[in-house]
Amino acid sequence: MDINRMRPSLRPGLRDPSAQTNARNIGHGPKSRIYRRTRSAPLANYRPVEAKCVAAVQQRSQSVMHLSFVKVAIFLTVYLGVGTMCFYFVRHQLEGDKTNAVLDAVYFCVVTMVTLGYGDLVPNSTLAKLLACAFVFAGMALVALILSKAADYLVERQEMLLNKALHGHQKFGPIEVHKEVEPKSVRYKCVKVFILLLVLMASGTIFLVKVEKFDLVDAFYCVCSTITTLGYGDKSFSTEAGRVFAVFWILASTTCLAQFFLYIAELNTQHRQKALVNLVLTREVTKVDLEAADLDDDGLVGAAEFVIYKLKEMGKINQEDVRLVMKEFEALDVDQSGTLSIKDVTLAQSS
Repeated sequence: MDINRMRPSLRPGLRDPSAQTNARNIGHGPKSRIYRRTRSAPLANYRPVEAKCVAAVQQRSQSVMHLSFVKVAIFLTVYLGVGTMCFYFVRHQLEGDKTNAVLDAVYFCVVTMVTLGYGDLVPNSTLAKLLACAFVFAGMALVALILSKAADYLVERQEMLLNKALHGHQKFGPIEVHKEVEPKSVRYKCVKVFILLLVLMASGTIFLVKVEKFDLVDAFYCVCSTITTLGYGDKSFSTEAGRVFAVFWILASTTCLAQFFLYIAELNTQHRQKALVNLVLTREVTKVDLEAADLDDDGLVGAAEFVIYKLKEMGKINQEDVRLVMKEFEALDVDQSGTLSIKDVTLAQSS
């Protein structure tokens, strides 16, 4: 199979997105199908339409993020509210260092939720132990929800503001912002969460030194054992002011650390994916590749076939994805011509 013979068949589809004839249907049976862009398809460089689409997608994503953030806040409020009431009613069945009854209930609920377990407050009755078991599982589920929803909202807002500041002298539309942010998004998030983690660790250490009267090493030791949910129990928040601070600080610091490790893993995955893409795009195309890319077995590889093959090699799509898309295409192609038109789509939707 001559590779040079393939090149003319790849270029027209990329050069002209309007309706075009395809010579591959000559001499082939009725089963051969032609897949091309129709005159009604949007042009690739039609910027106003693309900008509107991207803006609409961004608006929808912001609405979804806002709803997710509200859901997390509601679940967290309900969890802490119900947990506080339950542990307040069994406060006499908790033993250890106590301060204020309501505050101790909130503090115990938070310590249970993040699986910290200092040991300064422990249940000593059957009812209290069963409540602790129930709330630790519910708390772990809630922490997972917080990790997936809470931090992204603030980070993405900061990314948009940062790029707006960097490119304030330019006309920087939503597409350019997306192209600028997308490759560095995970790196930005990782750095910002790391900085926030350092701030939280420093504030926790200072608070323990000033309020709980720990020495510097013990304060740092307590901070590290807390944010990693190690919780040996030899050092903990024992004053009333300390437990008020701990209710908010423990939630923020443990979530921040977990989010940082998630971004590290995501960054590593992104680097591996880029390496795979680079390998796929730089290696030479062989006869075996062309035969694998020829979906309709007509001896020619069109632009669509070549793109699909490369995307499959990159791991962006798989055969099942292609099958599902082709199934939708065949459902819309009412006249079985191998192309889609407004008439096809209208008839398919009406039926």
